[in-house]
Amino acid sequence: MEFKDYYKILGVESSASEDDIRRAYRKLARKYHPDVSKEADAETRMREVNEAYDVLRDKEKRQAYDNLAAGVSPDGGFQPPPGWDQGFEFHYQPGEGQGGDEGHFSDFFSALFGGQQRSRARQENFRARGQDQHAAIEVDIEDALRGATREISLRSMQADAQGQPQLQTRTLSVNIPAGVKEGQFIRLAGQGMPGYGGGEAGDLYLEIRFRPHGRYRADGRDLYMDLPITPWEAALGASIPIPTPGGQLEVSVPAGSKNGRKLRLRGRGIPGDPPGDLYLVLDLVLPPADTDAARKAYQTLAESLPFNPRRHLGV
Repeated sequence: MEFKDYYKILGVESSASEDDIRRAYRKLARKYHPDVSKEADAETRMREVNEAYDVLRDKEKRQAYDNLAAGVSPDGGFQPPPGWDQGFEFHYQPGEGQGGDEGHFSDFFSALFGGQQRSRARQENFRARGQDQHAAIEVDIEDALRGATREISLRSMQADAQGQPQLQTRTLSVNIPAGVKEGQFIRLAGQGMPGYGGGEAGDLYLEIRFRPHGRYRADGRDLYMDLPITPWEAALGASIPIPTPGGQLEVSVPAGSKNGRKLRLRGRGIPGDPPGDLYLVLDLVLPPADTDAARKAYQTLAESLPFNPRRHLGV
């Protein structure tokens, strides 16, 4: 999909005010309106100008577009930034035999804002299943561990009676099954676009994303947790209590453990068949030398335990 720079099309900066955008549009409309323009590509340019103005004059559409534009690199490469589509519904392109759109907006606009409804006249003699939709939603890792029912709000662009896109918001109750993974899709049958001419509605596909968690990181069904330990626990070994999704456990830290070592707890990750594992990543924490007693203890250790961690460097 080719990215369209709506600001460049209107000849304004991305920081342009609403008045700046309106003035730029009027100027270009006078230049490219097919009824008066002598430019060879007036009709095409006028469509581009109308499309750009339709997006940039609307605050919410402009915000969604600006979020998407943040993923455009200086060399023109296009990679939407993470989370740009959060809570926004998008349409897939019509399938084989479903006919085309009105052609009023570009494929880029249709992919971003859902395209246009067909005219009433065409719908009267046309029957087809509605388009599927896609949205990304954020859930907590706890929802994947235990399952949950969540109320979510989704925004989408729908055409009004005049065929112009308008932002609509709807709320759905969604069952988050235990064991769901990040990147997995939940299908809500019949919650996509309405069908045409009495056809059945499309489906809504919700892509699961996990909110940042204060303790766990997910990789598939596996969970990772940083486990702070003291130097003496790492050196001598220890049995220490840790919180896990299933409750508190005693974990044995092997003697001679190094920073970054992973301890694996089988089946303690996200449920599934098989369930994921919980990995404890050892994080060696040094006590601060912020008191006389602490500094004395470090001095005693330095004198009684000669140790050169740079020996392998020849120094």
